[in-house]
Parts: sequence; structure tokens; C-alpha cells
Amino acid sequence: MPFDLQPTLVGTLVNVRPLRADDLSDLFAVASDPLIWEQHPVKTRSEVEGFKEFFQESLDSGGALLVTDAETGDVIGSSRFHGYDEAKSEIEIGWTFLARSHWGGPHNQDLKKIMMEHAFKFVDSILFLVGPENERSIRAVEKIGGVMETPRNIHPVVFRVRAGDYLEKRS
Repeated sequence: MPFDLQPTLVGTLVNVRPLRADDLSDLFAVASDPLIWEQHPVKTRSEVEGFKEFFQESLDSGGALLVTDAETGDVIGSSRFHGYDEAKSEIEIGWTFLARSHWGGPHNQDLKKIMMEHAFKFVDSILFLVGPENERSIRAVEKIGGVMETPRNIHPVVFRVRAGDYLEKRS
């Protein structure tokens, strides 16, 4: 069975579905907050032209997902599956951003949970690549069990979650 890079997934707090071209304005309404990109190397994503470039790259990737709040249905961000390597049995989850109203709490954990559970049907490990200055993302990946594989001063910092370790912690 091939890896479905754009599944529809239902979580407790968030849902995801494939990103579509007509999601641009709703997603930009979230992404236009400059604080979302404060620790990111590409800060222009909070501006129309910078976001349009990011959005088009997301569509072109074939793995981009729109994230909505499960209770309200509101668009709250996006994420992406990328770089599926069947031979290495790994994939990357990344390019994730959420509205500040959904930071630091269970929404990101729920998002990663449903994406990781989907991915572990196809691969043995998941990579997360994070800029060394992005403290929020580093903490978030550590919360879900990411193990740092590269020195902290290298860009990007690579974290890995292995299926066995993740599934053992969940049981």
C-alpha cells in the first residue's frame, strides 16, 4: 500500500485534510500574524507575497495539509508530510504552523499524534527538522518524543521518532 501523503485525519482537537488552492485566504488570515514567524528564518511569510510563495510550495509538495479546530471548524494552520523514503522507511513531518490561540497546548500534540499514527502505518521513523533558534518548535518536538540526532548548533537540528519507541510510550 503506498503512503498517502494527503490523508483526511480526525483527531480529538484538530482535523486535517489535503490543502487546496481555495484555502489561500483562510490560511493567510492565520499566517499573517508576524509572531508566528518570529523564530523562523523566513519572516516574510506573514506578508501577502511571502505567504503566497510558501502556499504555492505547499500545494506543489503534494503532502500539504490544512489544520482545522475540531470543535469550531476554523482554520488554525497547516502541516506537511515530505521526503518519503520507502527504502529507509522514513518520512518528514514539518512546515507546521498554528494560530497563536492554539500554541503551547494540546492542539499541536493532537496534530502530531494523528499525523504520526498515520505515518507509522507506512514507515518506521519520522524526522522533524527544526532551526536551532526555533525554541518553540524544539520544545514541541521534544514533547512528542523526538530524539535529537544532530548537534544543536547545526541547521537544521534533526529529531527522529521511531515507531517502536512511540508506540511503546502510547501503551
